[in-house]
Amino acid sequence: MMNEKDPSPTARYCMEKNMLHHKSFTQIHNRPAEILEKLIRFNTTNPPGNEAACINYIRNLLNDAGIQSTIIAKKPERPNLIAHIDGRGKANPILLYGHVDVVGTDNQQWDIPPFDGKIIDGVVWGRGALDMKGGIAMMLAALLRAKAQNFKPAGNVLLAIVSDEEAGGDLGTKFLVEEHPELFKDIRYAIGEFGGFNVNLDNKRFYPITISEKQICWMKATIRGQGGHGSMPVRGGAMMKLSDFLRRLEKNDLPVHVTVPSKMMVEAVADALGGIKGLVFSQLSNPWMTGIILNLLGASGKGFYPLFHNTVSPTILHGSASINVIPSEISVDLDGRLLPGYKPEDMMNELRPLVGDNVRFELIKYDAGPAKPDLGLFGVLSQILHEADPEGITVPFMLSGVTDGRFLSKLGIQTYGFLPMLLPEDFDFSATIHAANERVPVRAIEFGADAMFKVLERFGQDE
Repeated sequence: MMNEKDPSPTARYCMEKNMLHHKSFTQIHNRPAEILEKLIRFNTTNPPGNEAACINYIRNLLNDAGIQSTIIAKKPERPNLIAHIDGRGKANPILLYGHVDVVGTDNQQWDIPPFDGKIIDGVVWGRGALDMKGGIAMMLAALLRAKAQNFKPAGNVLLAIVSDEEAGGDLGTKFLVEEHPELFKDIRYAIGEFGGFNVNLDNKRFYPITISEKQICWMKATIRGQGGHGSMPVRGGAMMKLSDFLRRLEKNDLPVHVTVPSKMMVEAVADALGGIKGLVFSQLSNPWMTGIILNLLGASGKGFYPLFHNTVSPTILHGSASINVIPSEISVDLDGRLLPGYKPEDMMNELRPLVGDNVRFELIKYDAGPAKPDLGLFGVLSQILHEADPEGITVPFMLSGVTDGRFLSKLGIQTYGFLPMLLPEDFDFSATIHAANERVPVRAIEFGADAMFKVLERFGQDE
């Protein structure tokens, strides 16, 4: 006979269900791929973004673990989440940050629907698996693990999950830095994208850790010439001058520059390669030899090229508004990328000898960054990766693209691109990110989550 104090079958069922849910939740830090699955299922394609539902899922996940968070938004449907766990006060706080918005999937042929978030044969499929919901899953797993184990790091840990990175950050990190800089008080180092995953070269596994990135230098080039009616052809007009301009950009390289981050990378890779191969690779740092070595490297040299040159890519053309009007003025938008330490006027001075005086340049956007990196945390990150993969070789790296780290640098914060993953040898990260069938192995996410927790364990130990 059931004691009258015993719960009813219905009540007992609810209690058991809650216990199972609690048990499942308390162990979710051991299943970062499961977190990633759920993140992918939120369609946060930017534009329009609509990151709110995804951000709220993350907030509930943290709140259920006892990690309080705050929502800060310029637009309600495009929020940012700020959370933290208390440290021992021995060290300065550290920032972990990432974005939940993703690029679009239009005109891409996917084998698995991009927002199903399915795990098939040990691989998580879906948009954002690499950029960068996978990284966020690692960070969340690390924080949840620290909370579950009642672990207190040397300093406070700040987590920022932001919107709008893929479209410029105006509603995300840029907004937080400009309108709420107090959030980042006393922070020296941040962990963000991209780096920490293995790249195979000469049968060796290299782990590039991003310590620097190029700077946006968007420009408009305007060309003038004789215009008129389309029925009366013009020779040598603005259109032909544009053709000559684009041809010159195609055929000529801008000068070689060897910056501090690139030199550090070359030295580290050359040392690891050793022998003749190492000696040849080391010549990348010799401006007289850089072009020759890039050609010798073949296809892999294309990835190194932007690390030694300021670059310009024509992207958007503005011409006649009518098919029967020959334009007297044509402009083309240029996606310029500057090496650290260089300014827009340097870019224009380098372009001028190539294109002549018929082109007028106008600066559209410039995001300045630090000329030299702060390597204060590099040793810790390198050690963590070496312990996880003793055969792996860590190298400092400069990203040819840009991240939200450029905004944080205005506050004196050094960002490290460190989303660690041990990927299969045949996995092409560059060809998979932003592409159809974006995916990541479950083991790679677990590898990264463990490494991220070790960051929490070790940062600030020498302070």
